Amino acid sequence: MSDTVNKEREGAEPSNGTAPAPGAVPAVDPRLLVREQGFAGYLADFKRRIRGGELGSLPVILGLIVIAVIFQSLNDRFLSAGSLSDIGVYIAGTGIMATGIVFVLLLGEIDLSVGSVAGVGAAVWAVLSVTHDLNDTVAVVLAILAGLAIGLLHGFFFARVGVPAFVVTLAGFLGWSGLQIWLMGKEGSINTPNGSIVEDLTGYYFEDIAAAYGLALVATLVYAGSLLLDADRRRKANLPFRPVAEIVVRTAVLAVVAFVAAYILNQSRGLPLALVLFLAVLLIADFVVRRTVYGRQIFAVGGNAEAARRAGINVERVRITVFGIAGMLAAFGGLFIASMSGGATKSLGAGNTLMNVIAAAVIGGTSLFGGRGKIWSALLGILVIQSIEQGLNLLGMASEIQFMITGAVLLAAVVIDSVSRRTQKTAGRT
Repeated sequence: MSDTVNKEREGAEPSNGTAPAPGAVPAVDPRLLVREQGFAGYLADFKRRIRGGELGSLPVILGLIVIAVIFQSLNDRFLSAGSLSDIGVYIAGTGIMATGIVFVLLLGEIDLSVGSVAGVGAAVWAVLSVTHDLNDTVAVVLAILAGLAIGLLHGFFFARVGVPAFVVTLAGFLGWSGLQIWLMGKEGSINTPNGSIVEDLTGYYFEDIAAAYGLALVATLVYAGSLLLDADRRRKANLPFRPVAEIVVRTAVLAVVAFVAAYILNQSRGLPLALVLFLAVLLIADFVVRRTVYGRQIFAVGGNAEAARRAGINVERVRITVFGIAGMLAAFGGLFIASMSGGATKSLGAGNTLMNVIAAAVIGGTSLFGGRGKIWSALLGILVIQSIEQGLNLLGMASEIQFMITGAVLLAAVVIDSVSRRTQKTAGRT
């Protein structure tokens, strides 16, 4: 039994100096007891979480399995290396935009302008790089900064002026669409030049098999190291920590997933640059949300803005910067869409782009009510959407069928979220 458990069970005197009442049973952190009981403890804790409405990513993972089984049974090319490699590339642009939306949803707000901001970002890059022959790298940076500036402007009107985010971003959706059309001029489209950075975003592959396997190895080692460091830090602080056996199991699961993915990608064209950049964005965003004071402030504001303000958090700053992040990632994602479509157009970011971006974040498990969700929701959600689209394309289904199915999946995700919240309230876990 760990020293931490012993201290809890011995009923150490509370930090406020008040001695426990005679005969009182000292409280024990349930996580400590779970880890003492081994597999049985984890199983019991899992059942307790499910009964309490804490479903986590379970519905999405089960959904992905069902999607894979159904489409593979209907078309044996669905799980082929080429098909899965294409999915890895297709998810990048929309997934990066969905990552920004996760930030906004954590505040309990919405951003309806991401599609038009993506179009403006692509238009800024195309006009500067192609039309005015500016250095391609500089043009890409300026396009991303344009998205950041637009997002900060939205945040300013929302946080400082008090205009509802729905109204601000709806106005932005219309206004930035007009700016996008104006920037593109009479031509209507600007093709991506050969050899440009934007072309390589979705067109470049690391063909050497060592690249994919190397990335899998690095990801596994970094994950294991982060778990060990976190456990050591918590142990020194006398807080519940993961035992080595659990860390080994978690690392082994990730290693299997990573190396199987690397093997599949190497059976096709190799490791796509688009997937690498998407994963990099996810890792950075996840670190910001889970490991920084700023990330904890986002959850606090999303959970209860007034309580966060009274706790000394600058709510206006958090809100403005979150919309800035969403705008920046929207513009970055727009460059991937331009890369996929062969250039910037007046209609880039229109159509079902906004629907897919918001749906990806929600389907992945981020709550529409704020204060609950994970950055990796963007990956899981866009995998669901793109898998459905890929499967239906292989079956030759019309686009309207895709829209109906995606809409049904989105509704199911929101229903699960609502039922989960109601269950947690009933169980007294919120």
